[in-house]
Amino acid sequence: MDLIIKNGTIVTEKEMFKADIAVKDQKIAAIGADLSDVKADKVVDATGKLVLPGAIDAHTHLAFPFGGTVSSDDFFAGTRAAACGGTTMVFDYSGQKKGESFLETVKRREAEALEDGPAVDFAIHVGITDLSMLDTMQEAVDYGVSSFKVYMVYDFGVKDGDFYQVLQKSKECGSLVCVHAENNEVLTTLIKQFADEGKLSPWYHYASRPEFVAGEASRRAITWAKSLDAPLYIVHMSDKEGVEAVTKAKDEGLEIYMETCPHYLLLDDSVYYQEDYSAAARFICAPPMRKKEDQEVLWKALANGTIQTVSTDHCSFTLQQKDAGRGDFTKIPGGLPGVETRGELLYTAGVAAGRITKEQMCALLSENPARLYGAYPRKGVIAPGSDADLVVYDPAADKTITAGTQLSAAGYTPYEGWRTKGSIAQVYLRGTLAVDHGEMKAGPIGTYIPRHPGAL
Repeated sequence: MDLIIKNGTIVTEKEMFKADIAVKDQKIAAIGADLSDVKADKVVDATGKLVLPGAIDAHTHLAFPFGGTVSSDDFFAGTRAAACGGTTMVFDYSGQKKGESFLETVKRREAEALEDGPAVDFAIHVGITDLSMLDTMQEAVDYGVSSFKVYMVYDFGVKDGDFYQVLQKSKECGSLVCVHAENNEVLTTLIKQFADEGKLSPWYHYASRPEFVAGEASRRAITWAKSLDAPLYIVHMSDKEGVEAVTKAKDEGLEIYMETCPHYLLLDDSVYYQEDYSAAARFICAPPMRKKEDQEVLWKALANGTIQTVSTDHCSFTLQQKDAGRGDFTKIPGGLPGVETRGELLYTAGVAAGRITKEQMCALLSENPARLYGAYPRKGVIAPGSDADLVVYDPAADKTITAGTQLSAAGYTPYEGWRTKGSIAQVYLRGTLAVDHGEMKAGPIGTYIPRHPGAL
């Protein structure tokens, strides 16, 4: 054997149990109560620690062009940050260029990622912007891309009829459509009204995108999916109205999924109500943070299984990049760093706080995204034959989150000074020690992972 991790408490989406894990040729070779008789090149004692499946972040934007600039974390910096956060696979939303087939988008981004040197494995969602290439979806699916995204906002977003066509084609190909759901017409109207009144501070970013703007769009997206009996995945759910819409749809038997993000679980709209521009601008993202009552609804939806995944929407801009919007919130590039802190924050505010169980955390961070996006059982699970993507978590090693310890190129963290319950001790990617107590130990060992159409 190449590696044995012994005496740890293994956590899966269904159970916890003490056992040893043996790794051979990048795969989990065996799991047993006592593998002390098995010879291995390396033995790691995980006594008192949890052994979790490597986390999957199903929503990142690495080197993402937006708002006249490009997000600061490319596949080099972003995947190293991910690894330190216990994430062993990221799914990047890669925008299609005009006239580019879906497969060309995938191959271009795959090449860019490998040139940067990824520290974790990766897959690609295609962000659809050119509907004239819709008939190229099947060849992308055949290449191992089982998910596509449409935006109901921004100048590259789709109209309802276009969205409907994407759902039709996706159902035909057996793939999954992800949607950024906000009402573009209403928020554009509100932005113009505030601008005409000279109301351009960061607070009006939130005010121009109130909860109903997202809630209405979620209901509309569900309507199109229902009419076609097509699956749909709503990204970065932030509000009570949207959760209620999805809950109703699921009660009707519809195949509607949703994710939320740590910042919607932990931060609220008060972050925008600060006189200091930089203090408020760093939290600009879309949808914006919501009210505390929305947070409680999201936590309950995690606990009862209505929300399937917790991803980050990691789209990091430096404070210097955010400064482009000083005096005009519409010019602030939207997005936050989060891939480096997700796991420890969810354990702290979720598991340690009694809101969710350890098993539920594993489902939300690992097994559910692996199943939904067709990477299971290679990814997302601790089982013989699966990739040896493993996180050793020390529940007793509390730490303080600071920008100075982060590998993200953003230069700041939205959770500066937050105290965690426990922390990540080691991260293994396909059996190789990638991270040891916050220090990168492996080079660019990540690779592209093809997928098949998935489902829970």
